[in-house]
Amino acid sequence: MASIFNALHIGYSGLNAAQIAIDTTSHNISNAETEGYSRQRVVTSAAAPVSIDPGQRGNGVQITEIASVFDSFVFSKYKVVSQNKAYSDTLKDNLTELSSYFPDIDNNGIKADLQSYYDSWQALANNPGNSALQVALAQQTQTLSQHINQTRTQITDLQSSLNDQIKVNIDEVNRIAEQIAGLNKSINQAEAGGISNANDLRDQRSQLELTLSKLVGATVTNGQIESNNVVDSNIAIEGGSYTIQIGGFNIVDGGSFHPIGMESAGNQNGYNDLYYKRQDGTKIPFSNNITGGKVGALLELRGSTIGDNGEFEDGFLQETINNLDSFAKGLIESTNNIYAQSATSSMRSNSLSFSSSESLLSTGENFNTGTFDIVLYDVDGNETARRTITIDSKTVMDNASATNLLPDGTPNSIMEQLKAIKDDNSDGSAINDIDDILSPSFSATQNIMQIDLSSAFASQGYTFAIEDNGTNFAGVTGISRFMDGNNAKNISLTSSIKNDPTTLRGFQSPVDGDNQTALDMVEQQFASFNFKNGTATTSDTIYGYYDRLVTTVGTKTNSVILSNDSITAQYTAIKKEQDSISGVSIDEEMANLIRYQTSYGAAAKIITTIDQMMTTLLGIKN
Repeated sequence: MASIFNALHIGYSGLNAAQIAIDTTSHNISNAETEGYSRQRVVTSAAAPVSIDPGQRGNGVQITEIASVFDSFVFSKYKVVSQNKAYSDTLKDNLTELSSYFPDIDNNGIKADLQSYYDSWQALANNPGNSALQVALAQQTQTLSQHINQTRTQITDLQSSLNDQIKVNIDEVNRIAEQIAGLNKSINQAEAGGISNANDLRDQRSQLELTLSKLVGATVTNGQIESNNVVDSNIAIEGGSYTIQIGGFNIVDGGSFHPIGMESAGNQNGYNDLYYKRQDGTKIPFSNNITGGKVGALLELRGSTIGDNGEFEDGFLQETINNLDSFAKGLIESTNNIYAQSATSSMRSNSLSFSSSESLLSTGENFNTGTFDIVLYDVDGNETARRTITIDSKTVMDNASATNLLPDGTPNSIMEQLKAIKDDNSDGSAINDIDDILSPSFSATQNIMQIDLSSAFASQGYTFAIEDNGTNFAGVTGISRFMDGNNAKNISLTSSIKNDPTTLRGFQSPVDGDNQTALDMVEQQFASFNFKNGTATTSDTIYGYYDRLVTTVGTKTNSVILSNDSITAQYTAIKKEQDSISGVSIDEEMANLIRYQTSYGAAAKIITTIDQMMTTLLGIKN
């Protein structure tokens, strides 16, 4: 039966409820600026009544739970848009930096150097005997080469920087995933029996989930979602089983943690390759599985798949490097192919990347079917002999099979065609032909082809040249070259001209006033050439191919910037929605504080009243 002590308990329950409400409000106010904190509310209900005659009498208030105002549906949208924004921001920042390496829109950079380079050839063509113009051309060639080198180095440095960022961020992903696994254990312990809500622990986990989404686009899967419309219509909290997946692989399964592995020792450039280690120890390549968040953007730019040569087979930076290499190689080969027509006394190729017995057209190099001519000049610059060399599908450099013959019976190799005994000038003499005057050789150990004049004709001032008819033989082999190298990393003016610019040749035949090679170099900028990039071949002009490269970078950057503006607007809107649900409003909490303070005072008044009643009862007894 109810008593005066029951009334005292009712007052105490109101006092306790108000105290807990004030504590919770104070907690909200204290964490108003805490990132990821969700405001909390005290849920109360009437305590079990006391049954008396004539009916049930109220027994005060009880605390049902302290609930967190958190909407999983809105938070899921917030995680997705945060992931997209982190991905877009990373692309934007790095592509903006990449674009700064190609300042051609402001008449600076490689294209401006290229124009100055051709202007220098034009100046030499106008005055072919001027040594000062030779020096100026040599210097401008070095400037152009160094700018191409520098641009490629900047891109590879950016690629290396992204590689380092991937390592740092994957380490962070593993640290966060391990921390979440630990929080899952703590949450399960705190909520065992379904009595308490681990609100603060859940907020910490949600914030870590958000960070994971920003980093790698992680997907969280829970067993079920529970709502609490009595407290707030926005409450929808996930419960039950808990897993985090990245790229289809579980890295967190309840309280278990499975890290993403990294290794760099397997490739020559030290790039960090990602893998997922199964329970049986098998390492599964993992880089291609991450497509979202900051790391997804870094991998898209840096590249995901490492080839046998230690370079990436994908990635926008690698694509840009490949295009720049293709541009530089096309410039080197087309330049050297023209320069080989300038008469000289000796030619020596680069060290070739293919064997002497390999078909030239199957090497992957930029050879074409057709012919080129070996032309011999006397001391006065008169042409004294000419021999046509054929390249077809079976032509090799040396060691031709006896059954592999050209229609005239000559073994189908470059060396055998040069050595063949022929009457190259139709004079009936057997002592003044190409095979009599030139001494070709091929070093199998160094893989280098060399052509020299025999000593007798060298002393008489004879020279020779290669005039190409579409094979690109001199360009690929670099047998008489103006530029060294085969890509943007090593392009340079050949060392002999660098050491003595006056040896630079603008003539075709060694005659005073001849400027044909210089004129052909000027015309080079308007002619189309084949640029090889892997297995793809593109026909374009020097300027056209470079413009295509720069346009690709610029278009990609502009597209990402426009997309980033749209994603940022979406992010701002959804973040406001998330904050309006879970964020702490100081004005609202201050109003609640006054309300609970009033409740506390009223409950205290109840206890004071009961105290007076008890004093009266004790006074009656006395």
